[in-house]
Parts: sequence; structure tokens; C-alpha cells
Amino acid sequence: MKPTTCFAPAHILLPSEQVPLEQWGCIACDQFTSDRSYWQRAEKTAAGAPSTLNLILPEVYLEDGDADARVEKIHATMQDYAQNVLTRAVDGFIYVERTEQSGRVRQGLVGRVDLEAYSYRRGEKCTVRPSECTVESRIPPRMKVRTGAALETPHIMMLADDPDCTLIEPIAAHKDSLPKVYEGELMLGGGHVAGWAVEDPALIAQIENALTVLGSQEEFDKKYPDATRRDPLTLAVGDGNHSLATAKACWEELKKTLTPEQAENHPARWCLAEVCNVHSPAIEIEPIHRVLFNVDCATVLLSLITWSDSNMAGCCFGGNKKQPFTLAGPHMANVLSFEDPTEPLTVGTIDDFISDYIERHPEAKVDYVHDEPAVRALCKQGAVAFLMPPFAKSDLFRGVVMGGVLPRKTFSMGHAEEKRYYIECRKITE
Repeated sequence: MKPTTCFAPAHILLPSEQVPLEQWGCIACDQFTSDRSYWQRAEKTAAGAPSTLNLILPEVYLEDGDADARVEKIHATMQDYAQNVLTRAVDGFIYVERTEQSGRVRQGLVGRVDLEAYSYRRGEKCTVRPSECTVESRIPPRMKVRTGAALETPHIMMLADDPDCTLIEPIAAHKDSLPKVYEGELMLGGGHVAGWAVEDPALIAQIENALTVLGSQEEFDKKYPDATRRDPLTLAVGDGNHSLATAKACWEELKKTLTPEQAENHPARWCLAEVCNVHSPAIEIEPIHRVLFNVDCATVLLSLITWSDSNMAGCCFGGNKKQPFTLAGPHMANVLSFEDPTEPLTVGTIDDFISDYIERHPEAKVDYVHDEPAVRALCKQGAVAFLMPPFAKSDLFRGVVMGGVLPRKTFSMGHAEEKRYYIECRKITE
């Protein structure tokens, strides 16, 4: 039977309780992509026990030339784990608590996202949308792993715009009456995590009702009064955008081989993910700043004013207009703002200028840095930076609603070790 919402209960597989969580859980494949030593330490930690590390292809190894052999081994391991390791199942959702380095506890719900309700292509009508531009060249290597795979395991984190805390927090209030299905420390500084099975039909109905309200036209119009003619948005991708895009691309290929009846309930139509409330105090969203190299600060400032005049963006000194930012160089820093910006968010307007500037000055290079002290240090070495204002959580959804997606590299969610670890699995073959 087809679920009624874009995020639904699932048949979630877990390893035997005898498998240590510290060896089983593994960080996302797209972390530490320049640090082989991290992945070597992960292999040592997982040695001798089943681990989700054996179900993924860390991107640090993509250029090694042995990807096909690795994928073949991953698929064989999936078959083995499906038969011999994943001996427990939850039919419903898993409520998750992840203790971050700050000590705050991030709450979430693991379930399955309907890929028919999602698209990574800008402007398509769907209730589940990416928050940032998808780089389509990153999809094919991941498709090799998912195509022909028996299992999936998620590092995707979705976000709900739920200021009244109607979706996840009421389940948290019931956790003492729920069966705990895992708890422990995650490998290599990943911190503490615990999960509880949510199988009670009344709690599942409560979750589905909350999702229905969050995705309703009435709720959407109330939150975004200046976008009332646009399509409602239920969930935005916070992390793992390219993994969800890969699942979608694989599903579209598979769907061509199925009848409409087969496609209605095929397990590959869905993708496991964790949903969190963007308004949770444990969700920290930091801006990513823009740093220009091989440039002169005075020239950049003059070009910015010229570009602003050409595009009627109303750039002026002082931070009291619509979109404030700081332009910093080796010897100066100025607060400026746009009165009539070209994009819904400051970062989008700045990116419009940077694209134009680099086209005219091909020697200039841009990098994306989310740590402000690191940006200031680069400026002292001669770089010129656009420091973005703090990223308001409401801006994430407003940017997706008004602009389609946020510009690439708009925000960062937490440190690498705080990303979602692979723990839960689901069968994606019939």
C-alpha cells in the first residue's frame, strides 16, 4: 500500500545486538576526502567485526582505479549481511538522539523518503527538495554502488521547518516507553548515539498527521506570505544531497523497466533518511564565506560598486540595508549592504558578483571557507574575502522557497564527526 506522506514508516534492518556499535557505525563516505589516514584508522577500528564501512565506497578512494573491484566486494558483503548480520528489524520509524561535541542532543526520526516526491532539478514541483545546487558529476560514481545493491544505509539528513515542534519532539516525550534498539559510542570521536523503535500505530499516525500539516498549502502560505502562489515544501535536504540525488537517478533508471503497478510499491522507490527539525537548538547552521585569491582589494571594491550600479543592486557602505556583508582585505574591512539585491539571500547576490568578476579577471580564484578566523588569517596573507552574515535558520527554507535552491556552498551543518553515521539498513531489491 502506498504511504500517504513523502516521509513514511519503513522496514528498517539492524545488526545483531552482539555487533559493537563502535565498529558497526561509520561516518559518511564524502567526509575526510583528503585524509586517507582517517579511513585507515576506521578500517583498523572495524577490523574483525561487521561494519557499515564495508557497505560504502569512501570518496577518498575514487581516483585509485580499483573502484569496480571495490563495488563488487561491497555488493557481495551486502548479500552476506542481509542473510547473516542484519537479524533485527523495526517496522516504523527509529527515533534517534545524537550527542554532539557541544553536549547538545540532536533529535531525529529515521524513515523512508518517497523519491517520487523529490527532484534535484531546479524548479520542479515537488514536496521534498534539495537545499543546495546538485553537482551532477558527483552522481555517477555513487550510482555504481547503488545499482545492483541489495541494501542501502543512509547518511542523509532532511530538515523540517517546524517552529511549533509538532513532528519529532512529541515522540521524544514518549521515548521511555519505546524499545531501545541501539546505544553506544561511534568510532573515531563520533560521539554518543541512541535509537528507539517507533512502531506504535498511534505514534506513527501522529507523525504522519504532523507531516501532512507541515506540507499543507495553508501552513505554507502562513509561513511564506510573499510566495503564496508557489508549491508547498515539506522537507529540505540538509546533508547528503548527492546521496539522495543518486537514489533518485537510480530509481528513474529502474522505473523504465517496470510496469506502473510494479513501480507503485518497488522498494527502490524510497530512500532511508533521518529528519530533524531545523529549529532545534542542536542544529547549528553556519555561513560559508567566499575568499578571493590573486586579487587586489581596492580593485574588487571598485568592481563591486560598478557591478552593483549595472545591476541596480544598490550596494552602499554600512550594514543597514537588506543584505549586509563584510568585504575584508589585507589592510581593511568594510561593512557594506545591498538595497535591491539580485538574489533572495546575501550569498546569492555575492556569488552573482563573483561569477562576473572571475569572468573578467580569469587569474582570480575563489574558495569557500566556513571558519571566520581562518578567513581573517587568509586575508592577512593577501586574500580578499566576503564575510557572510550569520545564517538565520528561517533563511534556509526561505531561500529554497524563493530561489528554488540555495547557492552552492551556502551553509555548513556541524563538524565532520557530527555528520550522520551509517547505522540503519533497508533492502532495496524485491
